[in-house]
Amino acid sequence: MDLPFDGAISQYFAEDAPSEVRNAIKRGDKGDILSRDFPHSERLPRKAYEKELAALQIELVKLQSWAKESGARVAIVFEGRDAAGKGGTIKRFRENLNPRGARVVALSKPTETEATQWYFQRYIDHLPAGGEIVFFDRSWYNRGVVEHVFGFCTDDQREHFFSQVPAFENMLVDEGILLFKVWLNVGRAEQLRRFLGRERDPLKHWKLSWIDVEGLKKWESYTAAIKETLSRSHTETAPWIVVRSDDKRRARLNGIRAVLSQIDYANKDEKALGTIDSSVCGGPEIWPANSDA
Repeated sequence: MDLPFDGAISQYFAEDAPSEVRNAIKRGDKGDILSRDFPHSERLPRKAYEKELAALQIELVKLQSWAKESGARVAIVFEGRDAAGKGGTIKRFRENLNPRGARVVALSKPTETEATQWYFQRYIDHLPAGGEIVFFDRSWYNRGVVEHVFGFCTDDQREHFFSQVPAFENMLVDEGILLFKVWLNVGRAEQLRRFLGRERDPLKHWKLSWIDVEGLKKWESYTAAIKETLSRSHTETAPWIVVRSDDKRRARLNGIRAVLSQIDYANKDEKALGTIDSSVCGGPEIWPANSDA
């Protein structure tokens, strides 16, 4: 089988990955958590996960019904490192919703025309109308992290972004849009393990890009850019929900709980929501101290 990018991910694992990352992957079984400081040593059992997820998805259906009846507009931004689980989490939010009122926005790189526009302009057309829930699979925060790490924007452009993003998000909230920002964080060993799995699975090759391959070499640069972005854009009006996603199951459940807990929708069942695991889901303060996390 031909591997994408001529097996560059496997080559990185064999030759360039830090020894502690390589050893963690070699030692880890399928259900093991690889990050040393993750608060759980094993994944949440499937039976418990599926039971809790089913209850939460009923609540999401209630949320959509309420949004349609009330005309509420909900925008949920998903950001995070590559392979942190953004797509999978969005899928669990959305899989039982009416797709006509729950759409995903995943924009490609700007066109030549868009590159000359106000940076936020191309996102505005995709904001929710009345009764809609919109899931942004990456967002305007590309400028804070990816564009910066790869040199796709200047330092001045990035500073301009940081000076404007709080006001931009304040306007969205002031307009009545229910805005949520979810940052999924994954440890270095787990990220590489997921990339290796994608490289070996022909059905997942589409998930890999040149950015993913090159990004493996830029872990520290990503870490610095993410920390700065969270610090400079976490506001009272538009706070970040940070979710540690080394266990995808716990990440999905707690991400859904964190959003639902902040919306006063009709027929809300607090018991069905359950309790947010504060060691996995919180604000930027739960960002792990370990530089490899």
